[in-house]
Amino acid sequence: MENILKLGVPKGSLQEATVALFRRSGWKININGRSYFPDINDDAIECALCRAQEMSINVESGVIDAGLTGKDWIAEHQSDVHVVSDLVYSKVSARPARWVVAVAGDSPMNCLEDLRGKTISTELVQFTRRFFKERNIDVNVKFSWGATEAKIVSGLADAIVEITETESTIRAHNLKVIHEIMQTNTQLIANKKAWENPVKREKIEQIALLLQSALVADKLVGLKMNVPESKMEKVVALLPSLNGPTVASIYQSDWFSVESIVDAGVTRDLIPELIREGAEGIIEYPLNKVL
Repeated sequence: MENILKLGVPKGSLQEATVALFRRSGWKININGRSYFPDINDDAIECALCRAQEMSINVESGVIDAGLTGKDWIAEHQSDVHVVSDLVYSKVSARPARWVVAVAGDSPMNCLEDLRGKTISTELVQFTRRFFKERNIDVNVKFSWGATEAKIVSGLADAIVEITETESTIRAHNLKVIHEIMQTNTQLIANKKAWENPVKREKIEQIALLLQSALVADKLVGLKMNVPESKMEKVVALLPSLNGPTVASIYQSDWFSVESIVDAGVTRDLIPELIREGAEGIIEYPLNKVL
């Protein structure tokens, strides 16, 4: 039992995306009702649900051997943990989120210095205090229990420090961003003592490898098509690929089967071009992992 890896799964907004990422990586995490200890199809792992805000504290203390949390919360608590891997994913998009300073849309405040003596509401209290202290800007930072954008509207704060990916919620509250203080993404972290355990370290490294491979695969798709020999050069010239397309001759024919891995974002324009150049029977298929 001492070599069983205690893995922290972030509870809350990132939970569903994390479970889906593990599923694509080969692990099925089954969260049962109100239980904080989900089942997982790996006898070498025990799972525990933990709020992302508290994950690095629990990993540092050894309550959890490894877990997934935001770079922001590691910075907030200044946790002494081993960062194993950066994992850029979220419930919204595959890009880093940003912590920004925002004020009312009609506010005369347009830069950090304008906030001197003002009240700022945020969930990221300690980091925000350090951020302004380092710049010799005296502000009053208050903890926000949620609905942070509404603090300005209700007059409880002059500004907020809030996380955003698209700024849609900020704009919906008629606020404007005046500064970005941090970019953050999910990180796989490990307790330093657990990292020194060769059995646990091997399992953590396995998790990191396969999670990363699933994230890479999420941005790519496979394309397979039939191409006549006379059209081969023009079709192949259109195909971006990791190492060049795979080409195989079709039995008793002057046609070839061509297969390539491409960026998922280009297929809507690429496929019509391939058809115009003579490709037929095009199949697009998703990928689970790319290593």
